[in-house]
Amino acid sequence: MFPHEEKLIRERLGREPNELEWAMLEVMWSEHASYKSSRPWLKLLPTENEHVVLGPGEDAGIVKFDDETWVVVGIESHNHPSAVEPYGGAATGVGGIVRDILCMGARPIALLDPIRFGPLGKERNRYLFEYVVKGIADYGNRIGVPTVGGEAEFDESLDNYTLVNVACIGVMKPEHLVHSYVTEPGLKLILVGNRTGRDGIHGVTFASEELGENAEEEDRSAVQIPDPFTEKLLIEATLEAVYTGKVKALKDLGGGGLTCAASEMAGKKGFGAVVHADRVPLREPGMTPTEVMISESQERMLFAVDETDVDFLGAIFEKYGLEWTVVGEVIEEPRFIVYWGGEKVADLPVELLADVPTIEWEMKPYKAEKPAETPEVPFERAFDLVWGSPNMLSKRWVWEQYDHEVQGRTVLKPGRDSAVLKLNDEYGLAFVADGNPNHSHLNPYHGAMGAVAEVVRNLVSVGAEPLALVDNLNFASPERPEVYWSFAETVRGLADAAKAFGLAYVSGNVSFYNEVVDRPIKPTPVVAGLGKVKLEEIPGMGLSDGLLIGIAGITKVELGGSELYRALGVNGGFAPRVNLDEERTNAGGVLTAIREGLVRAVHDVSRGGIAAALVEMAITGKAGFEVDLSRVLSETSNPIEVAFSESHGRYIVAFPEENLDELKTLFKHFAIIGKTCGSDTVFLWNGEELLRRPVSELKAVHESLPKLLGEEE
Repeated sequence: MFPHEEKLIRERLGREPNELEWAMLEVMWSEHASYKSSRPWLKLLPTENEHVVLGPGEDAGIVKFDDETWVVVGIESHNHPSAVEPYGGAATGVGGIVRDILCMGARPIALLDPIRFGPLGKERNRYLFEYVVKGIADYGNRIGVPTVGGEAEFDESLDNYTLVNVACIGVMKPEHLVHSYVTEPGLKLILVGNRTGRDGIHGVTFASEELGENAEEEDRSAVQIPDPFTEKLLIEATLEAVYTGKVKALKDLGGGGLTCAASEMAGKKGFGAVVHADRVPLREPGMTPTEVMISESQERMLFAVDETDVDFLGAIFEKYGLEWTVVGEVIEEPRFIVYWGGEKVADLPVELLADVPTIEWEMKPYKAEKPAETPEVPFERAFDLVWGSPNMLSKRWVWEQYDHEVQGRTVLKPGRDSAVLKLNDEYGLAFVADGNPNHSHLNPYHGAMGAVAEVVRNLVSVGAEPLALVDNLNFASPERPEVYWSFAETVRGLADAAKAFGLAYVSGNVSFYNEVVDRPIKPTPVVAGLGKVKLEEIPGMGLSDGLLIGIAGITKVELGGSELYRALGVNGGFAPRVNLDEERTNAGGVLTAIREGLVRAVHDVSRGGIAAALVEMAITGKAGFEVDLSRVLSETSNPIEVAFSESHGRYIVAFPEENLDELKTLFKHFAIIGKTCGSDTVFLWNGEELLRRPVSELKAVHESLPKLLGEEE
């Protein structure tokens, strides 16, 4: 909390807060809880379209799938905790976002995990990577919610740090919706689940400042302790309680603990709450009221119910072996009052906890883009550098640790452009997350637009109509003028791209202060998207014999932030620009081609360019190809730039020759670049061979991530 904020609090309260009140205010006025630096900019994001049932403002957003089914979606970061204690930080990140979905009245059905680390050559980064993955796997597997996709990326700017974002979706019937706020006084507040301990104390304030050099030792107590077994019981008990129709409001206890949950639940519509902190079941002896009120111990839910229904719902919690206690009630007067041993120990206006003034920091644009020339290197060397990059390697080692098929809904598994989950006999839900911090570092506005465009392409590539978006914005300290400018530019880019596609953001998360010892991360917006797909129309991604290979879209000299430039150590260049008209046209063309059965395989072009996309399709289908890169519609005659440019708006399609004439009418820019054949991948330029590699050899390289971790395959 800043000195001017402390002064304002004293003025608004008319006195000096006591120790407990200061602790509660520090939690609620933290960046992590209040969004005080980001709120003015987030208003730019579109939040409504024909699919949106509930936009930002509660624990998760809601999207209409059909008349009988709503999809609940949210995304959260657990960056600082995971950097300090990767297993517990990542595991409790999963638990927290699952409860966000649960408290809307939905059953959680799937997770995505966009995760990022420093270079794997360093032991500390390997440790963070391995234990973040283990934390996500152990928690998700034990609660029976599959992790069906995500990203794993490695970058020098994240050395000794990690970004752990987790998205979750759930499904519900419209009649089961429960809001996170009360609309009447007199309701009883029931705390259900784990006992409260000293773990996670000051968690949100810890997440609202930079990590120090000795964070692993100094901040470990701010990391919550995971208990997936209790979470599983909590999921089932909560849903059974919700289905009775007797739950008036519901919040999970995440950041800010009981203070945040109770004050937000009561205060949103102008009511207040009385909390008897000494009634809270404790895990540790001798805890103080301050510790109880701001502890972020996991696997806890707060229910608001009529007094006449307390025992009825209590019996449900007991059936699942969960401890429950009436810890307070909703009152008419808009005050937040805490008792301990019969004595009033805190008494604050609810609005003082909730109405946190915004801060607009100084902005200073920076220029990372500059002209850069592609080095003259042999095509074969360029290909090996890109294809062997840790960012391009298969993440099978990651997702094979996840039970990605539990619940039996997973139609398309990890490794495809998007996961697809079966929601009924006819339709599935596509779910994907994307982000490219290298593009965003060069140009935050266009990097953000590109993240949205890539999400759309990934959804379209599996035949899905995009429905809605969520965003997770990971940045360094907003007190840095360059960082705050990059944040504002990012939000502008996210807004403009979403509007162009007619999409809305239904939920999101902002994570500032991601830096270690004065080393800021790159701007890292992550966008997750939902789409609706007819199950029988999902195309393949793998190549098969006897097909033509075509590409929709234009390839430009856009290698700034590319995997090739990173591998060659080239700084600068220009981040790829999104041509919204071309992007919309090509997305519509691909969807039509899929629905009319014109294509056998589809894959979007993104990281690694055309060369990487083609080889991924070859490995998936276990079939070779012969492609002449000189036939690609391109603004360059350099084969390396054609192969590895990361221009947006492009799709590779494989199809029978008899469909060519019909297919060409769907796109403004479309070229036949080759055919599927044999068991080798062959790249040509004007008929001359640039590279020939067996599919089996390229697959062996692609699956070599375990070797980088010192493991045998």
